[in-house]
Amino acid sequence: MFLSKMKNVFLLLVHLALAIFGSALAKNNCQRNCGSVSIPYPFGIGEACYLSKWHEVQCHRNPASGQLLPFLPGINKTVLQINLPRQRASTPYGSIRIQMDIFSTGCGSPTNVFLKFDGNEVGDVLNLTGTPFVIGRANDVVGIGCNIKASLRKIEPRIVGCVSTCAPEARMDKKGCNGYICCRKKAPDVIGQVTGLSILGDSINTTIGRCKVAFLTDEFDRYPSSKISDPRWFYAMKHTTVQLRWSIQTVNRSSIGCSDHRCKCHNLTEYEYEIGYSTCACSSGYNGNPYLLGGCKDIDECRILNNDGRPRYCRGGSMCVNTPGGYHCVFHKNKALPIIIGVGTSFGVLISVGVAFWLYVIIKRQRQINRKKRFFKRNGGLLLQQQLNSTAGSIDKIIVFTSNDLNRATENFSVNRVLGKGGQGTVYKGMLVDGRIVAVKKSTSVDEHRLEHFINELVILAQINHRNIVKVLGCCLETEVPTLVYEFVPNGDLSNLLHHGSDNSPWELRLAIAVDIAGALSYLHSDASIKIYHRDIKSSNIMLDENRKAKLSDFGISRSVNVANTHLITEVAGTAGYMDPEYFQTMLYTDKSDVYSFGVVLVELITGEKTVTQQNRCLARDFALAVKESRLVEVIDVKLKDNHNIEQVTAVASLARRCVSPRGPKRPTMREVSVELERIRSLQLGAQPMVDSDEENEVLQFDINWDSSASTSQFQTAATSESFLLPPGT
Repeated sequence: MFLSKMKNVFLLLVHLALAIFGSALAKNNCQRNCGSVSIPYPFGIGEACYLSKWHEVQCHRNPASGQLLPFLPGINKTVLQINLPRQRASTPYGSIRIQMDIFSTGCGSPTNVFLKFDGNEVGDVLNLTGTPFVIGRANDVVGIGCNIKASLRKIEPRIVGCVSTCAPEARMDKKGCNGYICCRKKAPDVIGQVTGLSILGDSINTTIGRCKVAFLTDEFDRYPSSKISDPRWFYAMKHTTVQLRWSIQTVNRSSIGCSDHRCKCHNLTEYEYEIGYSTCACSSGYNGNPYLLGGCKDIDECRILNNDGRPRYCRGGSMCVNTPGGYHCVFHKNKALPIIIGVGTSFGVLISVGVAFWLYVIIKRQRQINRKKRFFKRNGGLLLQQQLNSTAGSIDKIIVFTSNDLNRATENFSVNRVLGKGGQGTVYKGMLVDGRIVAVKKSTSVDEHRLEHFINELVILAQINHRNIVKVLGCCLETEVPTLVYEFVPNGDLSNLLHHGSDNSPWELRLAIAVDIAGALSYLHSDASIKIYHRDIKSSNIMLDENRKAKLSDFGISRSVNVANTHLITEVAGTAGYMDPEYFQTMLYTDKSDVYSFGVVLVELITGEKTVTQQNRCLARDFALAVKESRLVEVIDVKLKDNHNIEQVTAVASLARRCVSPRGPKRPTMREVSVELERIRSLQLGAQPMVDSDEENEVLQFDINWDSSASTSQFQTAATSESFLLPPGT
């Protein structure tokens, strides 16, 4: 009985070994090239030559050129290159390069089908959902032509793209792709499995029919510099390449050859992949295909030579001995060597250690000093000193802190001191040696081309003295990126009060906050020594002090402008939901753009809602429609419906609708907004709000009806790209 069982086990093992050997043999007999492209397993051509249906490759002949090209029917794309993973990172990935169409408009007979989407020309969507492929990290978004915006789609809530213009003001280096005729934006690290492209043309200074192209590619640096500003050259190419990363399904791991120490497999946990995917690579010291049985071969390091023909490893008279996965060096024994080493060590060890330690301390200290001096000079410290010396009366208004000052104030920037994090940096709570509590903003990056502009504006902002603007106390320029020091505002921000706080936010408090911020913006636009546009007004940038008085903060992307200067930009900056749509269309930022953003804050104060919902509905647009249709009662915050001064709410709603008018000339100035809010705050019961007779289409009288049975109308609106990713430091 026992012998019979042993016989059955033996036969089972034999059959299993034959199955594995037969599978490996079949894979070795498969076609491994299509034209000039190598097809490594798990990809394959023909039955039983690939791991899964997603890795099946068909070899097609191009009817025009006669060239053989591999084709992936699983994703319906032509493949130009397939690379196996390499064990050079914590999680190795394989990559493929596929052929993608170049989207064009106005170039003649269209090569691609476009759809209209919110006024955009929209190309095909690359949808890899449910496949072991994701869009790689080596791709760029490129737009070529006059007055266009090229942007990625299907990656909400992120907005990624670039702006190309033919305006002479944007011309810097006609050979570069910097926004003049040609624009380029690095795609984010994680796109996912679905994306698309859109081209939006600008109606200002645009010749009808002018050729424009947009595409996603990983080979932009390979194109001739003389052609990167020629959209018709790219139009004639028709195609470009896009990098994808690939993996295998974890359930298929038992079918591959990675079964010993020569290779390693990793379960993918990044959120761009669904659960159940893996990737494998040969271990360090091995090379080959980890997906084949015995595919990872030992690297003989002793045979590797440098360009000069000398061995790369084991120099200096030693002999290289190759070992599995590595090597070691064998030195020839020298009988006199131990004696020489012993005598030398006896006389010099104490002196050497002492001298080495002394030199280490001196060099380390000098390097720190030199490093601080280098950062101080690079970050504009000399320019700041000149500004302070030449500006009488300002030298006591801005403090240049040392890095040691801020390290002591923030306990070496301890995580326990973090007040908040944003796209431009992290804010820490600190205490200076004189006992003052401050907020220290440590930026994540710096744009060296804007440092002179940064210093000039720092001096201007430091001189602003307004009770409703967070005061800039000083800066530190000895660190890698400039660090700003502000007065500390202890009571959080308006966004937290409205959306995450308690119900203790009555109408009187909300109206007072609106009056405070309107006064601050009116001061910046009209009364400051030089006109300043904030450019990022939102509820999270409105701070509340211990008395709940509002203060405007975060001038990270603000601009100071001359009165007669038209502020033209080549990259759009701002926050989704608050951005002026006219600014997005024209790339011109004016004082009325700040008015629009403030109008959105007024809408937040009235409704208590966030500016952009998960359904990508725009709060300002829904509010304007509700006001126009006399449905104000349906959108007022439920916390305010017991408020007896409905006339004030109605008057502020009328003013908010004027502020968020899509046309800038229809909006009031911030001075007019400030005066009107002060008047509304003094409005008594029974009084009528002031309505501009010229705005009959913008401002409506409201028939207030608190009937709880009133139906609620929902207005769906397509999400508008309201913000672009900006280069660090802008």
